[in-house]
Amino acid sequence: MELVFVYNANAGKWNALLDTLHKVVSPNTYPCSLCAITYGKIAIEPEWEKFIKTLPITPVFLHKDEFQIQYPDNKTPLPAVFNNHDSKLQLLISSQELNNLQLPELIAKLNSIL
Repeated sequence: MELVFVYNANAGKWNALLDTLHKVVSPNTYPCSLCAITYGKIAIEPEWEKFIKTLPITPVFLHKDEFQIQYPDNKTPLPAVFNNHDSKLQLLISSQELNNLQLPELIAKLNSIL
């Protein structure tokens, strides 16, 4: 069983740089609330990093392009959080929900789910 976090951003250093610039210049139009919640302008939020290390199941982090390759038939709006059990994804936290959460609320929600 895995906890799959999917960012609404593409993988790669160039994309990471563009995302960082977008978060700084226009945070209100940045399309990945999961990125905005869990990462500061440059690095992972310490509270998030600590939480991830305590998870009782394996966390997996995918970018949008990686997710589309692994799950080409899944059209769930991103970002999102899934449970992956026997290669079957179950949506745990939707994009709409993530858009309304701050980091402490995300951690609390995940704790209540797990």
